[in-house]
Amino acid sequence: MGLLRDGINEVIASTRFNAAPMGIINRKAEPRMVLFHGSHTAAHVARDGWVVANFIFDPVLYVQTAFDDLPKDAFVEEEVAGTIMHRIKSAEAWIGFAAEIEHRGAESMVVRLTPLKEEILSLRLHPVNRGFAGIVEATVHATRYVMNRDPLLEQLIEHHGGIIRKCGGEREREALELLWKYIEASD
Repeated sequence: MGLLRDGINEVIASTRFNAAPMGIINRKAEPRMVLFHGSHTAAHVARDGWVVANFIFDPVLYVQTAFDDLPKDAFVEEEVAGTIMHRIKSAEAWIGFAAEIEHRGAESMVVRLTPLKEEILSLRLHPVNRGFAGIVEATVHATRYVMNRDPLLEQLIEHHGGIIRKCGGEREREALELLWKYIEASD
């Protein structure tokens, strides 16, 4: 299986009719995720023992899945090693993983991932785009900002917003606008 690179791979993880941006930590070909207690993803992984990594390059979908649920028709069922898993219909590639909780802490748990099936659905070149990377970073900061209103996080979102406006395309700027709407709605 070769879709994951060494380091942290940003994907949209899906469980049963649920999706959220996640980083898959891949060190020495041993993929893991850190999931926070209280999230739907953590509850579903603990209950079902699987997760799908969806490789998607739509910045709006990263923002949307960080703050909102996708409709059920956004998912496709895939049978993987005898288990029905849900992947996102618009994924360009995906990996279905068995997921085993390796460690539980007070706020989070570490999940060991065993790849069971991967599929490339669409082969497209994605040049490095600082605007897209900025959306990923701003979204991570925003998910924390809406919980604690830390002014430093707001400054980081603004910083990445400047990069998005300068380096991103129309879809990245649309994602930034959506991100601010979610932040404002959380007041």
